[in-house]
Amino acid sequence: MKLQHSLGGLQGLGPVDLQKNVFVHEWETRIFGIHTAMMALSSHLSGSLPNYPIESVPTSFKDIWTWADLRRGAESMQPFDYFRFRYYEKWLGGISGFFIEKGYFTAEELEAVMSFYLREGNLKPAPLPDHEQSAIDEQVLRYLEEGDSGRRPAEAPPRFKAGQSVVIDDPDCSDHTRLPGYLRNKCGVIDLVYPDCYAYFPGPSDRLQKPQISYSVKFKAADIWGPEKSEPDAFIYADLFECYLK
Repeated sequence: MKLQHSLGGLQGLGPVDLQKNVFVHEWETRIFGIHTAMMALSSHLSGSLPNYPIESVPTSFKDIWTWADLRRGAESMQPFDYFRFRYYEKWLGGISGFFIEKGYFTAEELEAVMSFYLREGNLKPAPLPDHEQSAIDEQVLRYLEEGDSGRRPAEAPPRFKAGQSVVIDDPDCSDHTRLPGYLRNKCGVIDLVYPDCYAYFPGPSDRLQKPQISYSVKFKAADIWGPEKSEPDAFIYADLFECYLK
């Protein structure tokens, strides 16, 4: 998160938007629903608790889609576009780009449908057979109630232990990462080692291709922001994956 994705510690960015409504426009609820359905039908659920029978769900969606994929699509945008678009517009861009990248439709087909919509109004897709629609609805509703867990058994012991000093790495990343920019190259101390591993599916540019042990790392606030901008004896805690620590 070196660019627009993590702005901690930067000055002169203007006022903070205190918009309290989850959805400002009606179309935003549809984008949220599409994302939720994609997560509920994601193929990674076959290896995730609580043991969804995802292979038997009659969906044509056969790929992995998680929060990380959504963020990768939104955060890999050109920085000026990132600040120009609304929150759910960035979601829409990430989702649309994903479907084009995976070959579900082409950019030209999407453009044609958009032109038809703007000219003719709302589209009515062909309905699924009742038994297919029922099975998909059942899976989506169950996912909304139960979610899924990224927790996995540890395949190796932790590299670090509580009380050990570490340096935060500064890896290259072209789109999405779970490493805040303001912690890169900073020194901290392991405060807590979390049990087991946690899976995160970010895409090819980061180091989280497999489940990772994670840690709570303690930093002196003065080491992050400087003594003149920190309260005396203040600390910052950050949960970080093992691949980000040295």
